[in-house]
Amino acid sequence: MAKYIAAIDQGTTSTRFMIFDTGGSVVAVDQKEHLQLYPKPGWVEHDPLEIWRNVQEVISSALRKGHISPKEIAAIGVTNQRETTVIWERSTGKPIYNAIVWQDTRTDLICNELSQINGKDRLRPKTGLPLATYFSGPKIKWVLDHIPGARDKAEQGELLFGNIDTWVIWNQTGVHITDVTNASRTQLMDLASLDWDDEILALLDIPRSMLPDIRSSSEIYGESRGDLAGIPIAGDLGDQQAALFGQTCYTPGEAKNTYGTGCFMLLNTGEQPVPSKCGLLTTLGYKIGDKNAIYALEGSIAITGALVQWMRDNLKMITKSTDIESLASEVEDSGGIYFVPAFSGLFAPYWRSDARGAIVGLTRYINRGHLARAVLEATAFQTREVLDAMEKDSGVKLTALKVDGGMVNNELLMQFQADILNVPVIRPRIAETTALGAAYAAGLAVGFWKNFDELRNNWHKDKEWQPNMDAAERKNRYAGWKKAVTRTFNWI
Repeated sequence: MAKYIAAIDQGTTSTRFMIFDTGGSVVAVDQKEHLQLYPKPGWVEHDPLEIWRNVQEVISSALRKGHISPKEIAAIGVTNQRETTVIWERSTGKPIYNAIVWQDTRTDLICNELSQINGKDRLRPKTGLPLATYFSGPKIKWVLDHIPGARDKAEQGELLFGNIDTWVIWNQTGVHITDVTNASRTQLMDLASLDWDDEILALLDIPRSMLPDIRSSSEIYGESRGDLAGIPIAGDLGDQQAALFGQTCYTPGEAKNTYGTGCFMLLNTGEQPVPSKCGLLTTLGYKIGDKNAIYALEGSIAITGALVQWMRDNLKMITKSTDIESLASEVEDSGGIYFVPAFSGLFAPYWRSDARGAIVGLTRYINRGHLARAVLEATAFQTREVLDAMEKDSGVKLTALKVDGGMVNNELLMQFQADILNVPVIRPRIAETTALGAAYAAGLAVGFWKNFDELRNNWHKDKEWQPNMDAAERKNRYAGWKKAVTRTFNWI
């Protein structure tokens, strides 16, 4: 009898394969980074073939490390960096161009042209999304418009599109599908019908034949090949929705924030989509089998953990990402500086592709520690902006925030987050809930877990940070941040 559930977690900077037991505990894991390609300013790409090789390698390595036979695994879930766009040949499986990453801004002209009629929110009533370089649809159009022969091949049905979940599942099983959460990030799906919208496809000149079938987040899509031959792929969720699911936010009003390359706060809004008036995204939360879809409000922040990586790789100020905490702890505060990391423009709640990064308030007093502190505080300030917008849109006053992702082990950041939000911040015992959420979806599909109550019982608190900042200081610090953000506008 199968004892485990596994998940392929394909993220922005690395790929992991994680194996979980019935209690949601990790029994084996392997992880491998892939190259970040920057061919031009504002362009970000990945090699899809490298990603697929890494998927195969981490599967093999995790099985070997855990001394686990594939026969002991009941099913596999997939979770992925969302919006990152791959287009490949149907017959050969060969990508016709690198994957265009969600952070990439090359589609700004496409989005600006589309915005000339009825503004950047012209597609929001159907898709829940503003016109922005973030989403997959404009990226598909860019590839078809710029890669020689691509449009002719697409119109002849020779090309396939997928976000990374679709690319991985197609290679793993031969089935061309996606789930509702990933489809909702393309800007091509109607939130009400949960189907591709023909009017939007015509607007972007994208052949429907390229697109995968849209399925629920928890069902058997096909059987694996390779090292996992015969094991069903049975869960598929975009990474942030997977974290919402892994954090067991199954009741409307429950929210989580994931701290990774970017930062993403999601609020469960139940079976009805909630339109945003404050710069948030209306998106799918999850859909379990034939049950009704669950929607969410999302605040997306482009650069958080990526700013720490930038300090490590570009400035060489730290040797490894975790060193940021000790460096920031050398000072008591940021020395009055603010770092607004608008490297790819600003996402929620501004959606300003014209913004670029800025450090403001510099004096000769500032040292490396102050800069490190400002880097961490930028994540907390951006989260506060999203939380403010979420409370206005939803009418729900959050009393605590569940957090997950790699940065939640940074205790200095978590304390400052609680201080600037003025609500408790709670870290679960298993902080990497993205892979766990995909595993949960797959497990429900094959009966490994019976219901949500079993999953809730797996959730345990690891640590809680209480706010400990004077109200006047909180107000002043946040006002300074808001002022700093305005300095990044209209740069390009």
